[in-house]
Amino acid sequence: MSSTANGKNDTWRNWGGNVTSRPARQVAPASVEELAAAVRRAAEDGLKVKAVGTGHSFTSIAATDGVLIRPQLLTGIRNIDRQAMTVTVEAGTPLKRLNAALAREGLSLTNMGDIMEQTVSGATSTGTHGTGRESASIAAQIKGLELVTADGSVLTCSEKGTAEERAVFAAARIGLGALGIVTAITFAVEPLFLLSAREEPMPFERVLAEFDQLWAENEHFEFYWFPHTGNTNTKRNNRSAGPEQPVGQLAGWFEDEFLSNGVFQVAQWVGRAAPAAIPAIARVSSKALSARTYTDIPYKVFTSPRRVRFVEMEYAVPRAALVETLRELKTMVERSGMRVSFPVEVRTAPADDITLSTASGRDSAYIAVHMFRGTPHQAYFTAAERIFTAHEGRPHWGKVHTRDAEYFARVYPRFDEFTALRDRLDPERLFQNDYLRRVLGA
Repeated sequence: MSSTANGKNDTWRNWGGNVTSRPARQVAPASVEELAAAVRRAAEDGLKVKAVGTGHSFTSIAATDGVLIRPQLLTGIRNIDRQAMTVTVEAGTPLKRLNAALAREGLSLTNMGDIMEQTVSGATSTGTHGTGRESASIAAQIKGLELVTADGSVLTCSEKGTAEERAVFAAARIGLGALGIVTAITFAVEPLFLLSAREEPMPFERVLAEFDQLWAENEHFEFYWFPHTGNTNTKRNNRSAGPEQPVGQLAGWFEDEFLSNGVFQVAQWVGRAAPAAIPAIARVSSKALSARTYTDIPYKVFTSPRRVRFVEMEYAVPRAALVETLRELKTMVERSGMRVSFPVEVRTAPADDITLSTASGRDSAYIAVHMFRGTPHQAYFTAAERIFTAHEGRPHWGKVHTRDAEYFARVYPRFDEFTALRDRLDPERLFQNDYLRRVLGA
């Protein structure tokens, strides 16, 4: 039988430390059959059910006082189909394990986010993404899904199935945990390739003036703006014929560990203790980074370690509205007297066809604002959110926001399609929690 985590009073806490819940019981099923049985038993006991991955969401999307499903035993690759160029993987597999396993097989995902701690189902269910001119979120690379629905049955779906399966597929790739519990995912993969990364400091005004060109000329373009300064750090990733030139161990340690995690952590502590010092710290830290170029396999270029804990809000705005939105954000920070110690991250994604994807039906730009964990973030996030929503922004489902179903019905043209499907698959709201009640309606 599946292992059940200790007792009733285990408190579950997310990675950011800003969400806690006390489930009635926690279950770690070792098979899809055990998971289905746990779902049926929860329904009999009148308990709600939520699955949780590594808890990297800053929202309470996984919180429950019912049954918490932990997928740590549902891991590993089920199947690699080299003819179809797909890989089917168990839902609880961490992205870092998938990336390493694919690389050993000479394969890779096309695009990925900048961290890889999350489980594949947690990352895709909340719409985790990287940056890309043509290549979209992790969920957009899904070719098939298997999920356990509210009646305990196992449903498979793909873009090639029946009309009902196609409808489920369109929604469940980013399903928010509202349609069922994902048990396996089939991803499109391609032969392993090399990426060349060019990281380079650039003035904020120049990045905005040349943004369309920087976006058009690079397969993957992103940048970080340091509030209280006119400085950014840009990153351009493009496919390369080689040779491999990994970041030197010393240089890599200096930039990725010492500057990005070590010194940055100390700067955050100083900023939290003495907020008045933050603009000076920002000026120094934004100038500490130097230009560098390196070439490696994709996951070693796309992803980087994140050891400094923070809380984050991220919105997708229409790509055409990015420059104006960022100018408004910069003006707001300058006029507010707020002290913002974390860089603002900017990425892009092409339009996709997933019902509740933040890039659904429109080319998008992402603006992410962060605050060091334990620092008051309310005023900054509220002011930023006001700017984002004025541009019909769509918040990342796993990051802090205050939007509700009424707002989402306005900014997602296919919102009703998703809620109608949910009515069919989970009429009794077995998978509901407070977060889903707010964002999808009761």
